[in-house]
This record gives sequence, structure tokens and C-alpha cells, in this order.
Amino acid sequence: MICCEGIEKSYQKLPVLKGVNLNIKEGELTSIVGSSGAGKSTLLHIIGTLDRADRGNLLLNGESTSKWSEKDLSNFRNRNIGFIFQFHHLLAELTALENVCLPGFIAGDPEQSILNYGKELLDYLGLNERMSHKPGQLSGGEQQRVALARALLNHPKILLADEPTGNLDQENSSEVLKLLFKLRDELNMTMLIVTHDPSIASKTQKTYVMKDGLIVS
Repeated sequence: MICCEGIEKSYQKLPVLKGVNLNIKEGELTSIVGSSGAGKSTLLHIIGTLDRADRGNLLLNGESTSKWSEKDLSNFRNRNIGFIFQFHHLLAELTALENVCLPGFIAGDPEQSILNYGKELLDYLGLNERMSHKPGQLSGGEQQRVALARALLNHPKILLADEPTGNLDQENSSEVLKLLFKLRDELNMTMLIVTHDPSIASKTQKTYVMKDGLIVS
């Protein structure tokens, strides 16, 4: 499903990734753990096709992405990859339901089917009574669940999570993690979680440890 071969990336001549190799099988729940500055988020952005590697090869579903155009990358990302970040990146002026449905509207899918599925996701995540609320009216845990519903709207095969509980208290962190693991089991999603927390990594099937831009174990 996901294969990185010698991925390198530098910013302003500063090497951030120095030849990363990893493999994630379809349906696998994987984590990358390491201290701040290890290169975890940069690698996640490359895997998610939000950025390109300077050298090396990223294969998704057995296809090399090195020669894909920006349009190819965007189309694949929109249809196959869901993202959850530490900060929710919800639009303050939109309701919870509108935030969830935004990827579908951008993709040009039928409006009513998007709204119906958005409501279904919010109901599934326990937010049935919060659909019309705007982000400022929601708790941190509720905002993260809205972000999770948004990530799931286009039925992604891959879910990428960058410190998904880093901005939450312990109770909300536990709830979000339970939801992620439940989704993986029920939908057989390929899931990659980037975290600095070993206790989160210990719950995943496979863990890569990053240090100074390299996978060290």
C-alpha cells in the first residue's frame, strides 16, 4: 500500500530526511515515533502527497508517484487519503456539518448525498446534536471528532494522523484513539499515526522509530 525508498528532503539546504525506507501493508495500523525535529511530520506530508521528496521514491498502491503531475497527486489525495492533524483546521464560519462536507463539495460530488453522509458520520462519532454548531461552540475533543469525520467523508483507503491527540486532555485523547482503532477494525483502513508518545505507539501493529531524519528501528 505505502512504500518509501530512500526518501530525502531538505529545506534551505538543511537535510530533514536522509534516506527513509519503510513499508506499510494494506489494512495495517502503523505508527512513527520520535522526538520533535526528527522528521516525522515531513515524512507524513510526503506520504500524503502534500509535498515531494528531493530524492527517493514513494510508491502508493504499487505505483511510483515520482512522475505524477500536481493534478495527479491532488486527485489521488482527494479520493484516497484522509488527514487528521494536531490542530483541527476547521473553518470558524462554517457549522460542524459544513466543515465535514467541505471535501465532498470541493470534489464536486452530489450535494445531497454529501450532506447525508456527513450527517451519518457525525452521528456515528456521537455528534448528532452538534451538527449545526460552529467550531467555537465545540470542545477540543468535539472539534477533533469533526475533523475525523471530515477526513472520512471521501471514503479514504489511507488515514494519516499527525499528533492527533497532541492538543487534547487525557480523557479526550483516549476517546479519539478508541475511535481511530475502531475505524481501522471496522473499515480495514490503512492507518499511519505520527506521535511523540510511546504509549500511543505501543497500541499499533508496527512502530518505526525516527531520529535525525532516519528510521533507526
